[in-house]
Amino acid sequence: MAGLQLSASTLGLTSGDFGLRTWRAVAAELVATALFVFVGAGAVVTVTGVLGKSPSDDAAALVVIALAHGFAIAVLVAALATISGGHINPAVTFAATITGRIKLTTGVLYVTAQLAGAVLGASLLKAVFANDVEGNLGAHSLNLDALASTEMGCLLEIILTFVLVFVVFATAIDARGYGGIAPLAIGLTVMIDHFIGVPLTGASMNPARSFGPAAIANVWDDHWVYWAGPLVGGGLAGLVYYFFYIYRRGEERGVPPAVAEE
Repeated sequence: MAGLQLSASTLGLTSGDFGLRTWRAVAAELVATALFVFVGAGAVVTVTGVLGKSPSDDAAALVVIALAHGFAIAVLVAALATISGGHINPAVTFAATITGRIKLTTGVLYVTAQLAGAVLGASLLKAVFANDVEGNLGAHSLNLDALASTEMGCLLEIILTFVLVFVVFATAIDARGYGGIAPLAIGLTVMIDHFIGVPLTGASMNPARSFGPAAIANVWDDHWVYWAGPLVGGGLAGLVYYFFYIYRRGEERGVPPAVAEE
């Protein structure tokens, strides 16, 4: 398991791991997550607070929210793919870290930047919208009238995030994937998952997207679901893809996985 061996180098504890390139990538993750939360959560506030529509009973509202999140992530991933990899999501970063695609310290810096960016994005939303329409700033919540239980909401987030991170690995992380279509594929996956999940859990798939609005609006009901679900789903997707399609490829060719990815 050469790709997962631990050392000071693979953990990212050498002086070279904290160079300008790393900090540029971290800054890119912060800015991108802020923009994603501003656009995605902003679409929710516009639809629900300004237009007075609910995605639970209005198909047009659901479509607008899904398109806003899907297109936003596609554009931002395309913009930052060569700078930071365009994670914009702690679940993606977690999966990339536990499979050795990025170093541990880089992963920690990415997640920290993503959470800070999410808070910044939500803060900008609060500044833009009037108090009587801002609502909960697009914070996620469970529809317990439609879900069998809170735990089933977590299970749904696991499944939705598994789909998303599996696509991320297949198109953006795997060197043999179709990298050129990665932003579109990832954006479409986010959009599709929103069509299923918005009326039930809000379709987070992204702890940062949930954390920013929750922190600024002080809305924490069932917030654990939006960490446990995406991290478990993303982690499982990353491990499944790594061991079945990256590590296994190296075994079949008789070369280490790190070489098999080149």
